[in-house]
Amino acid sequence: MSELKRLEVKYIRDGAKALYEKDTECYICSSSDELQMHHYYSLTLLWENWKRKNNITIRDSDHIMSIRDTFVAEHHSQMYENVVTLCKFHHMDRLHKIYGKVPLLITAKKQERWVAIQREKEYKE
Repeated sequence: MSELKRLEVKYIRDGAKALYEKDTECYICSSSDELQMHHYYSLTLLWENWKRKNNITIRDSDHIMSIRDTFVAEHHSQMYENVVTLCKFHHMDRLHKIYGKVPLLITAKKQERWVAIQREKEYKE
């Protein structure tokens, strides 16, 4: 048994990162500095909801590792398709300031619209 040394969702992200296709520039401003992947559907909330729905209580890191692939397979579109590459400024200083550190799942489409509007504004200026 190996105890948890960090947040559960970090174990999920570790297993998924290899398949992320981060762009080479911010979708909004085209900056190539400090790029970050933004999930419109919060992995933290997806993970918590999935555990609750499946009546799962995590015992240790080995337990997470044993179910991680199932979770990722069931949430493939939210993890790999409903994402955008943003610079740190647009991601952390703007989007998360508006929608919170862990945006509610019901705000995913609003976040996507916000990103599109910011892109339009950037290219009009």
